Amino acid sequence: MNREELMVAVKEQMPERRWLHTLGVMETSVILANRFGGDPVKADLAAILHDYCKYWPVQEQAKIIRENGLPQDLLDYDKELWHSHAGAYIAEAQFGIHDEEILDAIRYHTSGREQMTLLDKIVCLADYMEPGRDFPGVDHIREIANQSLEKALVAGFDSTISFLIAKGKRIYPLTILTRNDLIEQINR
Repeated sequence: MNREELMVAVKEQMPERRWLHTLGVMETSVILANRFGGDPVKADLAAILHDYCKYWPVQEQAKIIRENGLPQDLLDYDKELWHSHAGAYIAEAQFGIHDEEILDAIRYHTSGREQMTLLDKIVCLADYMEPGRDFPGVDHIREIANQSLEKALVAGFDSTISFLIAKGKRIYPLTILTRNDLIEQINR
């Protein structure tokens, strides 16, 4: 499947508003890849697929997680985390993407992970700050991203963690570990 066919397949899985978000993540991923020495082709491909399963029924996402050896603890946390792991699984199983770097960028674009690769950081940050995003602090994240992926990601995770705390929701432990790891990278 070529890039254009892949884009059509992804667009069919989501409402128009989410497709516009995906286009913004694609554009921003390529910009960040070029700015920080990443691979713009891999960044574009991971961005195209990053939200593939976002609008699938949660029961289907949970089934993919349960039946395919994906982290079972995800099911104990917010459903917003599920699509990234389900999406990486589908990217490989349905679309034949076997590049682990691309699959990991899809898999961890929501939660992050310790020792994020450059591509992980690019796609995760692009998802936070693409031009269509409008939440308190996003412009500050965009400004920081002109200089540092790691500092911009910490600001993004801080925003997410604050939001979850304000809503009385549990925080996925990997997100806390990711933030701590990024702070260690910054302080080195």
